[in-house]
This record gives sequence, C-alpha cells and structure tokens, in this order.
Amino acid sequence: MDLSFYKSSISEEIRDEGRAEGLARGILLFLARAGIDVSDEARERIMDCTDLDTLSRWLLRAPTATSVEDVFAEK
Repeated sequence: MDLSFYKSSISEEIRDEGRAEGLARGILLFLARAGIDVSDEARERIMDCTDLDTLSRWLLRAPTATSVEDVFAEK
C-alpha cells in the first residue's frame, strides 16, 4: 500500500487547514462562553486566518478577553 500521500506537502497543507479551523472555532467558543459579541467582520477575520501562530496567540488570549479587541490586540 502506497502511503506517500500522507507524507506529502498537500496532505500537510490539508492538516494545517484543519488545525486552523479548529483553533478558530475554539476562539469563537471561548468568546461565546464569555458572552462577548463577535461582529461578522471579527468572525470572518478569525475564521479566515490560516496562520497557526496567530491563531494560537488569539486562542491564548480568548479566555481572559473582555472584548474581541482584546483577542486581536498587539501586546
């Protein structure tokens, strides 16, 4: 059985897309749980982001955020 696809750059790209979507959904869940209103623009910014480092940084900020701007703030 040829498993080369699973080690290919295409498969890694697909996995990264899944990771990004999971992080984005996590951010939105934290914000929803905190009762923070997320505008359509902010939701789109979060869901469209594909940079895993940025999403990870936002995810770490989301649990203590009091607004969506706290998540995006450059600290």
